[in-house]
Amino acid sequence: MKSLFATFFTAAALIAGLAGSAAAQERVLPVPTVTIYPGDTIDESMLKDRIYPENYRFRTAVVETPRVLIGKTVRRTLLPGEAIPLNAVDDPKLVSRGVPAPIVFEEGGLTITGVGTPLQNGTLGQSVQVKNMDSGRVIIGRVESDGKIRVGAY
Repeated sequence: MKSLFATFFTAAALIAGLAGSAAAQERVLPVPTVTIYPGDTIDESMLKDRIYPENYRFRTAVVETPRVLIGKTVRRTLLPGEAIPLNAVDDPKLVSRGVPAPIVFEEGGLTITGVGTPLQNGTLGQSVQVKNMDSGRVIIGRVESDGKIRVGAY
């Protein structure tokens, strides 16, 4: 009776160990549930988790967690069920090259506003060159969350 119990216990431990090692050899990655086109912004409803074997080889580096993707803009078409390459998504552009944007200078109690033309696309917090439409001078400013470009001390 004692050897039967020991055999059962050993078999149970072996099965549990195999199940644990199988789970350890999986990678759970976010994949699109629908086709996502360039320019689209990713939200949670567009993603699901997919299990890949640990030894699965991807052609390029892929996104590991869904929270990295939420709010990002797609640079190229993403197909349902396929892992998402890191270079396929980008931060959303808050200012676009050639599209007029407000310029703001604030110091102390003084606020000066104007309009300028960005010479490059810009994301939140990025420094961009912008041509002041009134003076024609090229200045550098930082992109804010509302699409304004702050110049001067920031």
